[in-house]
Amino acid sequence: MSFIKLTDLDLAGKRVLIRADLNVPVKDGKVTSDARITASMPTIEHCAKAGAKVQVMSHRGRPTEGEVDAENSMQPIADDMSAKLGKQVRLVKDYLESTPDVAEGEVVLFENVRFNAGEKKDNEELAKKYAALCDVFVMDAFGTAHRAQASTHGAGKFAPVACAGLLLADELDNLAKALANPARPMVAIVGGSKVSTKLTVLEALSEKVDQLVVGGGIANTFLKAMGNNVGKSLCEDDLVPTAQALIEKMKGRGANIPIATDVVVGKNFAEEEPAVLKSADEVADDEMIFDIGPDSANELAEIIKQAGTIVWNGPVGVFEFDQFGEGTKTVSMAIANSAGFSLAGGGDTIAAIQKYDIYDKVSYISTAGGAFLEYLEGKTLPAVAMLEARAAE
Repeated sequence: MSFIKLTDLDLAGKRVLIRADLNVPVKDGKVTSDARITASMPTIEHCAKAGAKVQVMSHRGRPTEGEVDAENSMQPIADDMSAKLGKQVRLVKDYLESTPDVAEGEVVLFENVRFNAGEKKDNEELAKKYAALCDVFVMDAFGTAHRAQASTHGAGKFAPVACAGLLLADELDNLAKALANPARPMVAIVGGSKVSTKLTVLEALSEKVDQLVVGGGIANTFLKAMGNNVGKSLCEDDLVPTAQALIEKMKGRGANIPIATDVVVGKNFAEEEPAVLKSADEVADDEMIFDIGPDSANELAEIIKQAGTIVWNGPVGVFEFDQFGEGTKTVSMAIANSAGFSLAGGGDTIAAIQKYDIYDKVSYISTAGGAFLEYLEGKTLPAVAMLEARAAE
């Protein structure tokens, strides 16, 4: 993968436009989780220190496109950035109408790009307006790299120079390290409620990994494929043959999908529901599987301990409820203590990392969900393809 990196460029006096991913939760006008802003700051600070006129843009929330919506304003993010930088970050609302006046070393934030009609459809006219605001376009939002939109893709096509920011370059380097030439054995842990939403990921990984661990609702479909009763558990009956085919395919090349031998069940999805440990072949018709049991968790921990590369996307149980969180906790701790290279991504995964306080023990944590999965599937990410095309000009 070859693209121009931000660090390759002289930015002094240049108008720089950074597309960051600052889509963070806000409550009562205050940012409640600033992880994405923190991850974006090194690129912003690098440009400011280099003497660039720094303009930052992002989307936030799901406003009706083309309509200004105070609820989804970027003002709380501008406030948070100001506190982090120790100087005021102005929110610029009329940047499409009049060229913003930005001093060298100053950082300004543009109002929500989704307030602009044509943003999501990668409208060429809008993309050219963004591009006209800068000498250098910096794509740094890996979380939106899988979408071809005016601020992520079009702007970079028409800007005088387009490069990858520090965060994006770091994400791509780490993804390549985990997937292009992984240290073996390679283990992937894919959790989630449905096989259907992760089917293409499972199929792509089933050709690459030595052990494919399925967790959450996905695991129930595999348990059923092995002839177990899963009671009222979340399960996709129509995908049982697909699960069987994946198990056979892995076996055929000497790889494996470990299936739980013990499970933790309950009768209701509720915080106070008692947890009952059972053998995987003893689930009653009125029960739901909410976690893997200790034997299965320890087997996974042993697999993870031996791994050279671990790719993690999704918990293995309903870890939000502590009584159904032991499996995810055991897996999390095994990843934390592993000597292998670990790559984690997705919202639920990051929530588990925070809950079990292993943030600094995972080799690389991706800020992205959808883009992370599409990269694992081997799909071309439009924003990355654009950067590669610009580098080849």
